[in-house]
Amino acid sequence: MVVFPNGKINLGLNVTNKRTDGYHDLETVFYPTRIHDVLEIIKADVVEFTTSGLPVAGDVNDNLCLKAYHLLKKDFLELPPVKIHLHKVLPMGAGLGGGSADGAFTLMLLNQRFKLNITEQQLIRYALQLGSDCPFFILNKPCFASGRGERLEPIALDLSAYKIILVHPGIHVSTAMAFALLNPAEPSTSIKNILDKPISTWKQQLMNDFEAPVFAMFPEIQQIKESMYAAGALYASMSGSGSAVYGIFEKGDITLPNFPQHYTIHA
Repeated sequence: MVVFPNGKINLGLNVTNKRTDGYHDLETVFYPTRIHDVLEIIKADVVEFTTSGLPVAGDVNDNLCLKAYHLLKKDFLELPPVKIHLHKVLPMGAGLGGGSADGAFTLMLLNQRFKLNITEQQLIRYALQLGSDCPFFILNKPCFASGRGERLEPIALDLSAYKIILVHPGIHVSTAMAFALLNPAEPSTSIKNILDKPISTWKQQLMNDFEAPVFAMFPEIQQIKESMYAAGALYASMSGSGSAVYGIFEKGDITLPNFPQHYTIHA
């Protein structure tokens, strides 16, 4: 069976508190994108994990697809060995949630393929064991997120009338490093209240706390955002802890600057 784990963008991101357990409290709105990986799982004689497309860094045993399989295997002994193949399109370290999506979609695909009868709420609990962003991809609809990002409230937000352009400069931003550079604080206005207003007002109010420290380290990421506005974006922002930047445009002809060839542009 084949599924297509999609990414997400963050509409606003406020880091509000550093917790005693080492995590941070935050608020953001997750919005699913049309850019996706490809994930295939078939029954096999032994557990096997292969990849194609963009290179997947790190120890293969740390990959969230394999972790998702072993997480379910502990509770469902009847789960047979499988071959997992991941074709990677979503870049890593870009703030698009690609790894989290792959892990969450693995849980859902195993549940469907082998009829494990796991409920949506149970899948969310499994997903949280993989990572803070993973539960969102079980719901995979616009959500206001709080806590570590695991407390999810679906919201009525539809950007289909607009064109979203995503630019990735090929820079890997460490989420842990980005968090270390922040000074958490409560926002003056909740993101939910800001998103209730017209998109034309978001530029002045809808902020991503990671932008200031990441832009200081990588000025070229800030330049992408500025280029989006120069090209007519209604709103532009870095997604998550970066390095991808998106712009929300009115539909129609859009002329973007000539970004370097190693930049990846999705429209």
